[in-house]
Amino acid sequence: ELRERLGEGATGGPRLRYLAEPEPRGTAGAIKFAEEHLGERFLALNGDVLADLDLGALVRAHEERGARATLGLHPVDDASAYGLVRTGEGGEITEFLEKPQPGDGEGSGDINAGAYVLERALLEEIPADRAVSIEREVFPRLVGRGLFGLPLPGYWLDIGTPARYLQASWDVLEGRVRTAVEPRPDAVLVAPGAAVADGARVGPRAVVGDRCRVASGARIEDSVLLAGCRIGEGARVSSSILAPGAKVAPGASLEGAVVGEGEKVSGS
Repeated sequence: ELRERLGEGATGGPRLRYLAEPEPRGTAGAIKFAEEHLGERFLALNGDVLADLDLGALVRAHEERGARATLGLHPVDDASAYGLVRTGEGGEITEFLEKPQPGDGEGSGDINAGAYVLERALLEEIPADRAVSIEREVFPRLVGRGLFGLPLPGYWLDIGTPARYLQASWDVLEGRVRTAVEPRPDAVLVAPGAAVADGARVGPRAVVGDRCRVASGARIEDSVLLAGCRIGEGARVSSSILAPGAKVAPGASLEGAVVGEGEKVSGS
């Protein structure tokens, strides 16, 4: 899907090359798989986050410190889903604290933001032809050996759950993160190729994708409808995500649902 949407990259921008491991190799194994295409210094970025962090500052800090690896860090109030990263006064990473739980007294702090500047020599630390985690197997071995972190202000959100995917959508449309999308009134985006009937209500907070059809009397709020969805008369869709081609029958009601591609939701 990424290859289909992005192609070889936009004119005047970076050119894109796609490499897919024959089987999942983990976050470090995937980088090792791409070894022959990497330079002496490179960025490795997680693809499941929405962020506007200053990667230029990360590269500059890496160069100034002569680091082997530099991790972008980001402050959070609740690190229980991520784990904390401890640093010394000079930015050197001293400890990784795995997913502290409420009551540990370690609930807030800097987490690994999934943005790294790496030296090519670091690839020697990664075994070939097997799954390897850069977070659990590689970085902990580098503590005290040229591993640094840099807190980066700005917006950062892991979009790996339906709730956070929806939150990311509203943050884009409400302008809380810097993107190419102009903020929209009531955080509502209706694609030019979509059709919303008179008497239907869309928003606050809604995305209606291309070729969607929303019938009269339907109500869409706090939800994302991807391309080609059909919403019947009087149906209500709230806090939900509908994959392409999903259909909701007249009078049906959805709340907090994730509907798969082409699935049909019957009425009550």
